[in-house]
This record gives sequence, structure tokens and C-alpha cells, in this order.
Amino acid sequence: MIDKKIAVVILNWNGAELLEQFLPSVVAYSDEAKIYVADNDSTDNSIAVVKEKFPSITIIQNDGNYGFAKGYNLALQQVEEEYYALVNSDVEVTENWLTPIISIFDAQAAIGIIQPKILDYKNKVYFEYAGAAGGFIDQYGYPYCRGRIFETIEKDQGQYDDESDIFWASGACFFIRKEVYRKLGGFDKDFFAHQEEIDLCWRVFNLGFKAKYTSESVVYHVGGATLHESNPKKTFLNFRNSLLMLTKNLPENKLVPILFVRILLDGIAGIQFIFKGKFIHCWAIIKAHFAFYTLINKTLKKRKESQLNTYYHSQSIVYRYFIKNGTIFEK
Repeated sequence: MIDKKIAVVILNWNGAELLEQFLPSVVAYSDEAKIYVADNDSTDNSIAVVKEKFPSITIIQNDGNYGFAKGYNLALQQVEEEYYALVNSDVEVTENWLTPIISIFDAQAAIGIIQPKILDYKNKVYFEYAGAAGGFIDQYGYPYCRGRIFETIEKDQGQYDDESDIFWASGACFFIRKEVYRKLGGFDKDFFAHQEEIDLCWRVFNLGFKAKYTSESVVYHVGGATLHESNPKKTFLNFRNSLLMLTKNLPENKLVPILFVRILLDGIAGIQFIFKGKFIHCWAIIKAHFAFYTLINKTLKKRKESQLNTYYHSQSIVYRYFIKNGTIFEK
């Protein structure tokens, strides 16, 4: 049997229906890969479904629901292929989706992370919110993508059919070298889920590697299949984890001023939720800040000596979007 260079690893928790729906495309179009399902101690029939319908897939069983970050960290201790493809269970892949990824990794040693073109499974001519055509952050840590800024999502008209340097790759379909992942200790388990991939990309960037987007690989993502955007837990995780990420990775001279402004902006976001009648989301922001304060000392200890200053693509995407009406990435 030929040794395979890339591992496709799908993290699952109680997602039997998603596995039944989306694993067929992964199996059909991933001849270059060994495929794993890493299960976070599901209580449904996920394991039985994989064993019965997809016998070629290797199952890794975690002993608890550790979320995205720790769940992957534990599972990938058992995966020895050179390149990792971390794929959400609600992703449909396409023919030859792995070929350009392997080619880029093989040819460009400085590339540590790659993201494919991510389109919306429910409306396939549009980009998908979670990653679109590759991500960036502004000075205050707000993430956005080529093809998606806040709630504005672009139609795919070939405008991002290229190979381009990006700052972060979406966890929905995330390719990384094993050596880089292990050198950095993988995802930060304190994040549990949401923005842990941006934090990892930032640390990879500080390590001297680059992240790259390629349109030659295409996948379709449902999005929100495990935690819908209307769920206040998602608001809590996004706001808390963004503060944790900034605390870990900001350059020394920017740490206090940027955090101060970001906390004020979070307060404005909370007021907006009140005006919209979404009181539970305002409360989620308040809880996120209190949770951040309990973790701040632990997070400060994770800072490294080398923090690069050139981490952001735009000074303030909030200003560009809401004040200057810059709703399209190219503007």
C-alpha cells in the first residue's frame, strides 16, 4: 500500500446526519488522503454510521466533548501524515480538491497553512461566511475575508480566482503542515471553539511561515450546522476569544491601547444588541468580558518574545464598513 502524504480529519460530535450527507464526497474525491473521523464522545449513532457506511475511514475516539480546539489537538496526536486537512462535518468537497494543496506545500516550504475557496452550500454561486477567499484582521482584531465583510457576502464572479497570501484560513477547511501544527502545540484549548484558527494562524505568522489561499481547490460549506449565529453561546465565544487572541499575539507597544479601544467597541456592539432587542446577546458580551478577565493572567503567560507589528490589513474595518460604506473587500 502506498503511504499517503495528507490526512483528512473530520471532527464530529453528534453529527451522524451530517456525516451521512457529506462523507460520500470526501471519500469519492480524496484518493490522495487517508481519511479520519475524530469523534468527541458522541451520544448519537455517529460511530455506527461511519463503521457501517464508510468502512475505509479510520475512527479516532476522544473520551469527552472537548470542542474544536482540544478535540483536534487530542486526535491529531494519532495522525502522522505530513499534511493535515481539518474539515468540518458540513463540508462538501469537489474533484481534485487536494491536488493543488499538496502541490503548494511541496513546492513552497515557507507556506505553513492553506485555505481553499469556500462557497455556500445552500447558494453555490456565493462565497460562504466562514472563510470565503481567505481572511484578514484589522488593527483591533476584527476578522473579515476576501468575499465577506461582516454580513455582506459577495457573489463568486471569479474576482478571487488566484493564489494569494492571506492572514488567516478558515477552520471550516484548514490545511496545515504537521510539523508546524506540532511545533506550536496546535490550537489553544482555552478557546474551546471559534477564532482558534485565527489565533493559530497568527502564531504561525509570528513563527515566520505564511498562509496562502488558492482558488484551484473548491469546497462548499453549510455553516452554522453545529452552532447557529443566533445562539448567544456563539456571541460569547467570539467576543471572549477575540480578546484572548489579541492578548496573546499583539506586539508589546500595541497591547494596552488596542485592548482598551477593542473593549470600548465591544461595549458599542452590546448597546446595538439592546437597540435591536437582542438582550441575550448583550448579556453574552458582558459574560465574555468577565470570562476574559478571569483568563487574562494565564493568557499573558502564553505571549512569546517575538510579536510582529505587521499583523493587520486594515486599520479599522468597522470604520471602513459602517462609516465609509466599504462593503466589498476590493473597496
